[in-house]
Amino acid sequence: MAQTKYLFITGGVVSSLGKGIAAASIGSIFESRGLNVSLIKVDPYINVDPGTMSPFQHGEVFVTNDGTETDLDLGHYERFVRFQASKKNNFTAGKVYESVIKRERKGDYLGGTVQVIPHITDEIKSRIKNGAKGADIAIVEIGGTVGDIESQPFIEAIRQMTLEMPKERTAIAHLTLVPYIKVSEELKTKPTQHSVKELRSLGLQPDCLICRLEKELPKDEKNKIASFCSVHPDSVISMHDADTVYSIPLLLHHQGVDKILMKSLNIKQSKKPNLTDWKRVVQAKLNPKNEANIAIVGKYVELKDSYKSLNEALDHAGIINKAKVNLTFIDAAKINKSNVKKNLSFADAVLVPGGFGERGIEGMIVACKFARELNIPYFGICLGMQIAVIEFARNILGFKNANSTEFNPKTKFPVIGLVTEWKDKSGNTEYRDDSSDLGGTMRLGGQTCILRKSSLSHKLYKDNKIIERHRHRYEFNPEYRKILNSNGMLISGTSEDGKLVEMIEIKNHPWFIGCQFHPEFTSNPRDGHPLFNNFVSKALKLKR
Repeated sequence: MAQTKYLFITGGVVSSLGKGIAAASIGSIFESRGLNVSLIKVDPYINVDPGTMSPFQHGEVFVTNDGTETDLDLGHYERFVRFQASKKNNFTAGKVYESVIKRERKGDYLGGTVQVIPHITDEIKSRIKNGAKGADIAIVEIGGTVGDIESQPFIEAIRQMTLEMPKERTAIAHLTLVPYIKVSEELKTKPTQHSVKELRSLGLQPDCLICRLEKELPKDEKNKIASFCSVHPDSVISMHDADTVYSIPLLLHHQGVDKILMKSLNIKQSKKPNLTDWKRVVQAKLNPKNEANIAIVGKYVELKDSYKSLNEALDHAGIINKAKVNLTFIDAAKINKSNVKKNLSFADAVLVPGGFGERGIEGMIVACKFARELNIPYFGICLGMQIAVIEFARNILGFKNANSTEFNPKTKFPVIGLVTEWKDKSGNTEYRDDSSDLGGTMRLGGQTCILRKSSLSHKLYKDNKIIERHRHRYEFNPEYRKILNSNGMLISGTSEDGKLVEMIEIKNHPWFIGCQFHPEFTSNPRDGHPLFNNFVSKALKLKR
């Protein structure tokens, strides 16, 4: 396609309606038609990026292969569409203002008054176009809710883009809530009407309305919404609750959302959509032949989205194994030696995920010991690998109070320590010390890992060299590598230069793997991920 087309997805009434799922699902349908799709998420908050935001407030931080800390919606994009996001695919109001203010300080505006219009809106437009380069269609999700003061510069920027480009290069899909009032047994369309009225007052007319509700939107309500919102009834799409989010591409395609938007964008050259993969995924998800119980012993268990990619990766592994994976989240801070058996006796496998800070560490160590001693499959991810190393050092090597310097800087046995120097994906050397800022100073993004040929990890990946994504500050201390290895902890993966330990296994255990990276970021429902697929497979085989 000669010029990139733009589909802007906005939201109204309330947040967390599923704009990210809608954007990803529409992207997957366009991809199945042979179109090259890019997805972009813009967030109206002032944080420069989500890297230092609490998982309790914002859910997980998704890391792209180039090391950018992004919104969790980019995880949806990569799971639904076979594309790899980068720093170009997510930016915040904070990043926009930071960039404009830096240029103002340098004198780039030649003493002129710097304003929201045109300077901020021009920066937003420039970043959207940069993220869309090379794509046939760019799907741009505008975070927040129409009418919020924070999102107004973004809405204004896309309004300008719709005016500056030919009509057939831009389209708008607006996602709204149609609530059901149980007492009166009525669906209420008024919130949607007011949301569209707000959007139109800002200069944008939606080409398509995607309505979120519990059950399918009846025809009468569709016609009513269409009449009051000046759209064709066929362009009012029901995105009602589904048994699995992976059926949403099929649901939207069934209602012709791709044809509606292709007509608005004047896209005529595309092949017939092939959604066979999604039908297979949904069939496997909804018709499991077995089930496994996985205990996730973590720090941020109160908010499900804190481990969004992890939850999805385990779900994908269930799909691949045709099994239902039951996840039980256990607060590590509440685990101790006296209650670990009571809390974990149900589990067919134990997983300790990533996290930061001292809270819950001792509970994780107890859980790890329980899994190791009872030959229960154990998967340690990032912090979870470090926990496995600490537990092994304490209880196998007899290094009493072995620890990470993150939790005890004065520990006698610092088996985990702060890495101060490493090479990034581009081969440049990065440096850090205890006084470095928290934001953007971690070992981030895709890093090469060399696998030991005799290891289980090598068998699962079927490759000598892999690339997985990192997000951490602390590493396995190489001074303890030899003694740990000689006492039964196999170093199964290292950095390309051999200096950093990336993966560990316990030799005489049915399934015990720790990895310093985050494999959940590269899992998807169509393929799963080698580590998660086999972890769930082993849990099913050794089911207690």
